[in-house]
Parts: sequence; structure tokens; C-alpha cells
Amino acid sequence: MSDESVLKHVMAGSNAPAVCAEPRRRVELDSGEALRLLGSVSLGRIVFTRHALPTVRPVNHVLDGDDIVIRTHEGAALTSRTRQAGSPGVVVAYEADDIDPDTHLGWSVVVTGYAHLVTDARDLARCQGMLRPWVHQTMDHAVRIRPDLVTGFLLTTADDIAPADG
Repeated sequence: MSDESVLKHVMAGSNAPAVCAEPRRRVELDSGEALRLLGSVSLGRIVFTRHALPTVRPVNHVLDGDDIVIRTHEGAALTSRTRQAGSPGVVVAYEADDIDPDTHLGWSVVVTGYAHLVTDARDLARCQGMLRPWVHQTMDHAVRIRPDLVTGFLLTTADDIAPADG
């Protein structure tokens, strides 16, 4: 399938918005539950600055403890941004979600923290073993994001919320 036919196939979906029978409730998640949900999916979006403007890249990830690890390549903007020796890293946001487009039920998690290029050879080899890139390109670097702020919410129906003990 050519790139053009793939794009046509993706764009062929209905443009009509899905309509929910009732509004959804937004329930805040604690950081532990938010990280657990983030670890249940493999695709997210990293946000960093490039030329003083926000830049968003979809990437696959894996959790290593509470850290988020992504793979990158030599020419990537994020690789050069995280390479600065002696710096605390570069501030990034990382977002992942799983929201059903028809029911509008699901969750979203945002992690904000410092991203560092993995430079230790053993740690790099371990990261490379944990995470296979989705694109056919040499991805010989890894970036580790250490969360400082973890937020998340669940979109649910009123029926899904247990009443508080009182």
C-alpha cells in the first residue's frame, strides 16, 4: 500500500462527531494510578521546545520503574536538546491516553519532568532491549524522562463512580 493510499484510508473515516447519551464525569487520578495507566499503552506524545516553540512528537515508550524511556536517533531534535553536558536535563511533557472515540470513555495522563539522554553503556543497552522502535530507522539513543509532576483523569459515566462512604 502506498503512502498516499494509506493516508486516503485513514482520512476516509466519518467526519460526523460521535454523540454521547449523557455528559461524562472527569475523575482526577492519583499519580500511582496515572503511571499504571500510562504503562498500559505503548504510544504517547512528547512535548519539548525547539527554536523557542512547542514541538510535539508521537513516540512509543516503556516504563522503567516510574521513568518513561523512549528511543531516538542521532539527528533528532530531542537527542541534541538532551545532550547538554552538566545540565539538569530538558523540561518536557509526556502525554498518553486511551479514550474511545464513540463512547468518550477512557483516560488521559500527562507527565512533566526532565529528560536526559541515557549515556551509561549498560543502561543504554538495557533500554534498547526493553523498547523496540516502531519505525524502520536506526534508533541508537535512549531518552529517560524522570517525572516531577504526574496528572491524569478518567472520563466515566455517573454510574461508574462509587458513592462515597458517609
